[in-house]
Amino acid sequence: MRLNLDDIKKLQQKKYRSEFGFFLAEGEHLVQELEKAAQHNEALQSSELYITERYEHWRTDLKTHLISAKQMAQISDTTTPQGIIALVPMSALLATPPTARERTIYLHEIQDPGNLGTVLRTLAWFGNIRCLLSPDSVDPFNPKVVRASMGAIFHVPVEVDVALELLTERFSRIACLDMEGSSVSAAAFRKFDCYVFGNEARGIPRTALENLGAQPFAIAGSGVIESLNLASVVNMCVYELNRNS
Repeated sequence: MRLNLDDIKKLQQKKYRSEFGFFLAEGEHLVQELEKAAQHNEALQSSELYITERYEHWRTDLKTHLISAKQMAQISDTTTPQGIIALVPMSALLATPPTARERTIYLHEIQDPGNLGTVLRTLAWFGNIRCLLSPDSVDPFNPKVVRASMGAIFHVPVEVDVALELLTERFSRIACLDMEGSSVSAAAFRKFDCYVFGNEARGIPRTALENLGAQPFAIAGSGVIESLNLASVVNMCVYELNRNS
């Protein structure tokens, strides 16, 4: 599908990202990460760049369009556009097949774009981890998520609208985080196929976890406060999954 600048401007809204099948990645660093990922993901090679004169020197294999600073400001969602934006097909990231020994993180109704972006950075750092998102979760192609991911969005397989109750059809061993669970530092924690994390405020209904047969694990703390930030919890758990593995 060939999009004009008016269409591209609309990609700041989820309904148009879904309709057109593209999202935007703005700035040098994100474009560099896209180009790096495109070396291994052929579908990303159909991404296109929109640049101002400032970036005429940019060397890339991606199809490139030179536009004015005014046009760049129209399609950018930042106050001071850098002058380089990539138009990226979402299908290139949603259709990635599983790999051998791949682990899976499932996020239930996560709402904060910064949290999701941080989680994706962690998953990309350690590698070979898939991210599943439940219905009613923040859109992973939201500009705020893409920026917060610092380009990790291009390196982590993502699936959206995955119903919680369907996990048992794909995974035989499911773990979750719970205040009363065994320690995540235990060797047993690294023996599961899917790790489930709940909404920032509500978590996951206990009955749903029981239906999944999810094994509870906990992160030990001082008890001074009641909870940890969701992204912090995922970060610590993924670190434990890779410790001595």
